[in-house]
Amino acid sequence: MITDAIAHSALEARDARFDGCFFTGVTSTGVYCRCVCPARLPKPANRRFFPSSAAAEKAGFRPCLLCRPERAPGHAPIDRRHRLASEALRLIEAGMLEERGMAGLSAVLGITDRHLRRATLAAFGASPIELAQTHRLLTAKRLLRETQLPITDIAFAAGFGSLRRFNALFLQRYRLAPSKVRQRAPRSTHLAVLTLELQARGAFDAAPWLSFAAARALPGMEHCADGRYERLWRVGGQIGRMAISAQAHGVRLELEDSLAPAIRPIVAAVRGALDLDCDMQVIDAVLDGAVFLPRGRGLRIAGGLDPLETAVRAVLGQQVTLAFGRRLAHLLLERFGDGQEREGPNRLFPTPAQLASADPQDIARLGMPLKRAETVQKLAAALAEGRLILARGGVQAGRDALARVPGIGPWTVEYVALRALSDPDAFPAGDSALAAALGIKGQAETQAKMASLSPWRGYGAMRLWHQHAQEKLMRSPMQKGQPC
Repeated sequence: MITDAIAHSALEARDARFDGCFFTGVTSTGVYCRCVCPARLPKPANRRFFPSSAAAEKAGFRPCLLCRPERAPGHAPIDRRHRLASEALRLIEAGMLEERGMAGLSAVLGITDRHLRRATLAAFGASPIELAQTHRLLTAKRLLRETQLPITDIAFAAGFGSLRRFNALFLQRYRLAPSKVRQRAPRSTHLAVLTLELQARGAFDAAPWLSFAAARALPGMEHCADGRYERLWRVGGQIGRMAISAQAHGVRLELEDSLAPAIRPIVAAVRGALDLDCDMQVIDAVLDGAVFLPRGRGLRIAGGLDPLETAVRAVLGQQVTLAFGRRLAHLLLERFGDGQEREGPNRLFPTPAQLASADPQDIARLGMPLKRAETVQKLAAALAEGRLILARGGVQAGRDALARVPGIGPWTVEYVALRALSDPDAFPAGDSALAAALGIKGQAETQAKMASLSPWRGYGAMRLWHQHAQEKLMRSPMQKGQPC
């Protein structure tokens, strides 16, 4: 818990480890800031601390134009008590409250509306609706400052149902008309691509995720080289090209403007896949105490961008090598995916509906047992029918629904929970590479050895996989430099 004493110290030190974990309201100016704000420090008597930007805005403060709270890393609670609220926040920032309402959001989390409200109020000082409203406004403010999208498009991309409601709320909350913020934006004549910089909490190295993506990239849909990942993506019915490239303190996200209406779920997906919001200093302190783990400070969870793809590829990769699993996924893409008339990446991964309607015999002809093909078809059907929702934030509901799909066992549940749902405690104990890295055999022994690392066993898995991959490279000198 961040006490006022800790917040005062972090603010005065401009400690980036706390960036996004709390915000400071300055009573003399009426603005609220990140703890890394370069402005002159406010007097202690003029400071009020809030656990979230929504709580600061609820109290009447408006965002600082200098440190720009909308660019802060996401709130990253590090204890079990706040896990539920953290999951809810992920879903809210991805737009699920607008998509499904309070009842739908609560159902994904497996709780009641009342429990959800209590959890977010306790953790963030704001209700789910207030959190969503602040996130919509901050998203709009960021798009106004960093893009040249028309204001109407920005309003709808940020999740507002009407331009009138957006203008009124923006003016009421920020004491500025949206057009005034737009005047401060740098002018650009290049309208085809939106560019956003996503900052990470603490020290960040994009190389492990880029290596993970390169090793699994499907020709025709993805390309990864020279510190840049590019793909064609369908999100919420919107189709366009996106790219992620490494930056000093995070990544640069480039989107074709056709993806602008889906910008909130896209940003949430990228932040989740690259684990930008975790507090590695806290996690590494726990992992370094385990003598059986290799060193590997700062190694974040490398996740998949699209939950359906990640789950399907986990099934395809059961009991086969990474190379063969990738080959099967590519054949699936070619057989059932959609093609686009464009240069560069031009294929889209099949939708749940496309795979759900496929004959398992046709899927099996790609080179897998019929039972596995049936699992792929049933997994897609569960997603298409809404019986299974894979979303970062709905960890337990996703786990439970996955386990009910015929053909999906404990390894697949744990792997998908780790790579697609960002469960920090997921650990596929039956994974042969993890057992080899630990130097033991048997799932029970593996589970027992890792138990002390809970709730960070997923990060332990990252260290073990990384060590195993490095050892393979050492044994195969001709393969050095290839992504693992």
